[in-house]
Amino acid sequence: MRVVMVGAECAPLAKVGGLGDFIQGLARALAATGVEVQVLLPYYRGLLAEPFATLLEPLDEGLSIPLDGAVLECACWRLRVEGLDCVLIDPAGDWFRRRHVYGEPDDGLRFALFARAADALLRRPGWRPDIIHCHDWQSALLPALQWAAADAGDPPARVCLTLHNLAHQGVIEPAVLARLGVDAGALLGPGPLDDPAAPGRANLLRGAIHCADFVNTVSPRYAWEVLHTEQGMGLQGVLQSHVDKFGGILNGIDDAVWDPRTDPLIPVHYGPDTLSLKARNGEALRRRLGLRARAAPILAVVSRLDTQKGVELILGGIDSALALSCQVVLLGSAPDPVVAARFAAKREALADCPDAHLELAFDEGLAHLVYAGADMILVPSRYEPCGLTQLIAMRYGTVPLVRRVGGLADTVVDANHSDRPVCERNGYLFEAQTTEAVHAVLARAAWLWRHHPDHFDRLRDNGMRADHGWRRPAARYLDLYRGLLGA
Repeated sequence: MRVVMVGAECAPLAKVGGLGDFIQGLARALAATGVEVQVLLPYYRGLLAEPFATLLEPLDEGLSIPLDGAVLECACWRLRVEGLDCVLIDPAGDWFRRRHVYGEPDDGLRFALFARAADALLRRPGWRPDIIHCHDWQSALLPALQWAAADAGDPPARVCLTLHNLAHQGVIEPAVLARLGVDAGALLGPGPLDDPAAPGRANLLRGAIHCADFVNTVSPRYAWEVLHTEQGMGLQGVLQSHVDKFGGILNGIDDAVWDPRTDPLIPVHYGPDTLSLKARNGEALRRRLGLRARAAPILAVVSRLDTQKGVELILGGIDSALALSCQVVLLGSAPDPVVAARFAAKREALADCPDAHLELAFDEGLAHLVYAGADMILVPSRYEPCGLTQLIAMRYGTVPLVRRVGGLADTVVDANHSDRPVCERNGYLFEAQTTEAVHAVLARAAWLWRHHPDHFDRLRDNGMRADHGWRRPAARYLDLYRGLLGA
């Protein structure tokens, strides 16, 4: 079986968030089962790290795609990195020679152009896969192009679409499609890309949901939420109309990278059977960040700082943790200048506090130490398709405190309020999007840490022993692919 993953990110070549980890993790896990996997993404010149850029090999299969009534040439490059076979599409011009993966004014055209080029490449003899697996709106024109070609008598590959975040849908003007030589009339008015919420405009993600052979989210709970709540972001209707080809498959994490028994980025290795050694990482974390040495639980926040992640609840959680005589470590950056300014002000206000440190940037090495050294981690997301933070934290024996949404609800079992066996309980959940709810859940966790450390360690142990790797999710995707192929 040959599977091609198409998306905007793949670690370590291009990573902004969890999407990059997802494509890398799933592709590697599938390859380990014998599947022939290839990853297709744009060539972000200037962002690709030098060691990888020197490994690129040009492919003879150059592409020519329509643009503004002329022809745009696209080079293709290939490299193997960390066991993955990757092909990078490189359109002539500055389309992907920017300072950012996302956030450009012409993102709609840039990624539609990428999907157009990917479609052209995957139609060539010798390049047609059995399965095209698309991710989010940046590759979402591809299922519609495959669908349109099938209507014209050109048999397409089977297409799977994974929805990582419905907040971003790729709503563009029909003129963008026309610039790429795509028959906008066939896909709009009414058609799969027609968006009732934005009349006259094309919604690429909506079209992909309509045209793909199967659609999934990255957790079962999020699949239910996008069907039945406002988290569907206006796509509830199209999802409900295709519910027979829709489901949720929980993410995994790379348990070779995230393993406290072997992690080269932490000072003291430990595991479920040597849990007492974790405290020495807590001591190292205090020393590195200038926290005073004392017997207090360390609460961590490792997060992108934006509205999805619950900015108000994070800020309130810092205050609550300090009021409960905990110590606090925050690691994260804010893409929004207004949010960044709020956290900078909070850092300034706590500059002389010996129990708090706010690191307003992302540091991979420090992230590993925070997971290893902290006792608890706060994840108060407004919505969370899956979430990797709580999975990594549990792997490191750091107890998650999370809102009962999306993948957080699928993976965290409350220490007190659950009908699940004690051996499966691994953290704390809360419902309301209020600072009072955050304070209450912090109080529960801190009380257990102080008064019943053996019970707190049982939560740690349960989280560490659970299987959150990619083996089981990959097996589910493989079953999905086989079902699409009638195998």
